[in-house]
Amino acid sequence: MASPTLPLDKSKFTLDTSGVAGVFGGDEAVSAMATVHVYENRQWFGWYNSPGSYQIARQYGRLSRSRFFDGFFPGVHTDPATLFEFDGWKGPKFRAAHSGTIIEETGHLGALFMKECAAREGMVVEGRKTQPVGVTIAELNHIPAPQMYPRRISAYSPVFASIPISVSIGTCVACGVFEDWYLFSLILLGIFTSGIACLVIGSGKFVFTHPDPAKGSPPGDGILSSDKEIVLLKGAEGAVNSITRGRFSLSFSSEPKYQNIGWCSVLLTIQFIAQLLFVPQGSLFGQIMFVTSLGVSWLYNSWLSSLDKEKIQRDILLDSVLEKPVLTKYSLGTRTTMVIFVLLVLHPEDPTKILNELLPNDTKVWKQWKETIMRRLLNKEKFDFVDADWELDGFSQQEKSLLETLYGDARAAYGGYVQYAASE
Repeated sequence: MASPTLPLDKSKFTLDTSGVAGVFGGDEAVSAMATVHVYENRQWFGWYNSPGSYQIARQYGRLSRSRFFDGFFPGVHTDPATLFEFDGWKGPKFRAAHSGTIIEETGHLGALFMKECAAREGMVVEGRKTQPVGVTIAELNHIPAPQMYPRRISAYSPVFASIPISVSIGTCVACGVFEDWYLFSLILLGIFTSGIACLVIGSGKFVFTHPDPAKGSPPGDGILSSDKEIVLLKGAEGAVNSITRGRFSLSFSSEPKYQNIGWCSVLLTIQFIAQLLFVPQGSLFGQIMFVTSLGVSWLYNSWLSSLDKEKIQRDILLDSVLEKPVLTKYSLGTRTTMVIFVLLVLHPEDPTKILNELLPNDTKVWKQWKETIMRRLLNKEKFDFVDADWELDGFSQQEKSLLETLYGDARAAYGGYVQYAASE
């Protein structure tokens, strides 16, 4: 039986080898591979001729720890969680309301939680406005296990993955039908190496861990603070330290040397070299089929890399780890109003200490104001102020005016607290 006539057989045009090997993005391929641990079943849908094999090999080959692999993939070794961006961010400062603990810098999950709260709209509290501050009250009613495997996002659709898989298989079959065995082999090798890479790299288990608090620990209530956002964490110590001291990580059966990832990266490098050597040996039709498979795969990788990975992690933290905490946000017009609101909501053991930390001002006016505020807080009095509270002997008219303004801020904060207490 005669072989079918090869399309474009008479053409003298050939594709540039360097263009075939390098025009399609490795960055997108690396970013797409980073989604393999957060989407359910993503590791099973990598069987397509993906571009960027050398970039993936360089990126993840650094995980392997041996002299042999160090020669292939030089660079600073790092842990999987940092490499896949599940760890490494610096979070806001945390002040405990009851135990007195201060964590100058929380970690990745503290930063994620703060960003989630900052993205929300707050209910405006009436009062003076200078530089509004958002205050989110987080009711943490669920205590996660010290170690758990969070549920991964299930929104990833195999339908989208079937497009590059079908195109890669189709172009491979077309090359075989027209007996272009060079490009048939290269596309088949690309499908195989990409699929193996997804399986090997995706074999890591996505883990959440946090310290198990000692029995009898006081409530973990406290304050996460940044310049424009405050988050009040309310709940048991085990729930609160999930945010302040918890972390995401990846656990591989091959750790600590990660040799399976090293060999996978070597395979990806071999694929890249094979593309450089053998693409020019194929026909123009085969080269077009090869580039078509890469192009469709590149579009798919671009779509995967465009997904908001930070938002995905925030969703996993809130929905799977913390079991959907109740978040209530208020927008307060001044920092003074914010501080009083925080003290009213938290009822800390030592309100004076937190007041002085958040408002370090220590002039005569501020000292007088703080003394009055502390007395009313400790005696659980209402924040209704009259002229006698600021019309004091020994104060200038300007100082009395400032006192009146500060008492107005405190009154506004109390109004916001009454609104919050009514909603509980």
